[in-house]
Amino acid sequence: MVLENKLGISNSAELARAEERLSKQRAVELFDSGVLASLEPGTYESLARIHESLFADVYGFAGKMRTVDIAKGGFRFASVLYLADAVARIEEMPQSTFDEIVEKYVEMNVAHPFREGNGRAMRVWLDSMLKAGIGKAVDWSQVDREDYLLAMERSPVRDVEIKALLKPALTEAVNDRDAFMKGIDASYAYEGYASYSTSELT
Repeated sequence: MVLENKLGISNSAELARAEERLSKQRAVELFDSGVLASLEPGTYESLARIHESLFADVYGFAGKMRTVDIAKGGFRFASVLYLADAVARIEEMPQSTFDEIVEKYVEMNVAHPFREGNGRAMRVWLDSMLKAGIGKAVDWSQVDREDYLLAMERSPVRDVEIKALLKPALTEAVNDRDAFMKGIDASYAYEGYASYSTSELT
């Protein structure tokens, strides 16, 4: 199934390439414009702004809470009947320590508030919380794809694995442009988007 999109693309591979190229360009702009730094870390509004910034060129639902139930690999994300309440509860979770921030990130991943692009938007959101809370961010290029995906799959039941995976990858280079761009490329690669490098799009 190909998601309805603003580009009128009906081929899934073609849509994936276009989505990657356009949204990576927007990720660069999000950083360079200073908009990302201006968002309040840990709020749903900031997550929605990140999502909208990344995907507005491609999807009409960019930045909007989903209205359909979704699942991945047999795991059903939060029902739309309870999604708004779940997001409101998550927004109130503390975010002053590494453990608290990752726990909040895991809960928002279970909610999966958007129709598509949750992981990529949420990893940017996670880093904004880490930067504000502990002065660090994840160097995503140091986090193995398979290890990350398995840890996130198990995180709703046991979050110790994702914490153990991310903690050694923390960096103090939170304002470094090159580090951000490499992180975007690594983050996209987790989802199978690896046709373009952000360095090619700047």
